[in-house]
Amino acid sequence: MQIGAMNNPSEPVASEIAWMAELKLDFIDLTLEPPEAATWRVDANDLRRRLHDHGLGVIGHTAFYLPLASSFESLRCAALDELKRAAELFAALGAKWMNLHPDGYAPFTDDATILRRNMDSLAAIAEFGKTVGVRVMLENVPGRFNSVAQLEPIFRRVPEAGLHLDIGHSNLSVEHNTAGELIHTFSDRLAHVHLHDNRGGHADLHLALGMGNMDVPHHVRVLRESGYDGTITLEVFSKDRHFLAYSRDRLREYWDTAAAPA
Repeated sequence: MQIGAMNNPSEPVASEIAWMAELKLDFIDLTLEPPEAATWRVDANDLRRRLHDHGLGVIGHTAFYLPLASSFESLRCAALDELKRAAELFAALGAKWMNLHPDGYAPFTDDATILRRNMDSLAAIAEFGKTVGVRVMLENVPGRFNSVAQLEPIFRRVPEAGLHLDIGHSNLSVEHNTAGELIHTFSDRLAHVHLHDNRGGHADLHLALGMGNMDVPHHVRVLRESGYDGTITLEVFSKDRHFLAYSRDRLREYWDTAAAPA
């Protein structure tokens, strides 16, 4: 298991890499977003050198607000073009995976059309990713795309896509946390994990582990028992990085405990 963190896109990526190395993290979950981390702002050669010097790996992340299901086809195509630029940059950095967030916002549009547009967008980026050597994974998000029933049709359409499991998201806008069913059903395509705490409901709080109402040790155990042993990003969004460091230590503790005989 490897532990990483996401950069704050309002800060220069170089400084974000530096503090992650100081925290002895394993990788950066690099989100390519304005203002400081947009594809047109970052220098791939410089970032690749910094990642190498600090011994950090990289996972590709993209903006959650790209209009992949927009009713304006020109906007959807523009979003796809931006994702293609991101894929090329991630390939230059040596990333093997990049994520997409399904888009549920298309007013006056029926559910079937929104689903189809998301499928078309994911399929297009997955196909482009093959040409540059980057695989695509889909992140579960609260609302239309947060359960097995909601995600399964997309994975049928794009079988080469991976699942980017966000365990915090699986606790939002649902009757019960969906992480277990997502892990059980899609364990063979589980590519990456986000972990953070919240208090349910609709607020994506990105709290340190233990500050919400989620049973984080249980979810970590289910994840490890599924056979997963990959990358986990701690999405703990606080200016005080002690909360991230604390969550790093708790995750390692939970992971080791999950391996112990019952």
